[in-house]
Amino acid sequence: MFEDNIRVLRQAARITNDSSYKIEKSWCIIAGSAELIDAMAYKAIASNHNVKILFREHVILKEGKLDKKFDFIMVYGNSIIINDFKNETKNKGGAVIAIPRKYLVEEPNLMVFIAPDDVIRNAVSIIEKSKVSFAILQESQTTNFINIDISNEVKLPNFIKSALKPFYNANEVVLSTILISVDEEIFVKKVQSIATSNKIFVIDFKDIVTED
Repeated sequence: MFEDNIRVLRQAARITNDSSYKIEKSWCIIAGSAELIDAMAYKAIASNHNVKILFREHVILKEGKLDKKFDFIMVYGNSIIINDFKNETKNKGGAVIAIPRKYLVEEPNLMVFIAPDDVIRNAVSIIEKSKVSFAILQESQTTNFINIDISNEVKLPNFIKSALKPFYNANEVVLSTILISVDEEIFVKKVQSIATSNKIFVIDFKDIVTED
């Protein structure tokens, strides 16, 4: 991985040293296990300030007696290096969406949803039935990256919880990340409300402020 980072940084340096070249920047959202996100965070830190970590989240979704856990990170920077983030995440089986800056001009009211796939599909169905005009611009899914634990509220000895855990994790839960655009701004809050009420983590691009 270290050699790959050096290769990409050298490629980016050769291009950006060209005075006629304008550096393109883009955003990237990566979802998966804590180990995958740790690796991507390290990659960003090792990029010599070419990629910034905007935020990282550890999400716990409580469903009945179970806790569903996953991590995600949002980074921003040189599009050449961001593309390498995307490729490496795909190779490691994570869910990833890369968003070029032109989307902010070409597409209205950008939002990202991150949640189990069945939850997102249900929310999208509700939004569609609410007569909101929107489009799914990108989507990415991954399996085996949602860790399932029995909730601490369940009063069982720890050794029993440990014995039961493999049975819950044997059922693959698909983690999904989608990028949507909402045609009319008046419906943005409605879409956010539907998503958050369905326990979906929502990133509204109006809230993302990046210093160039």
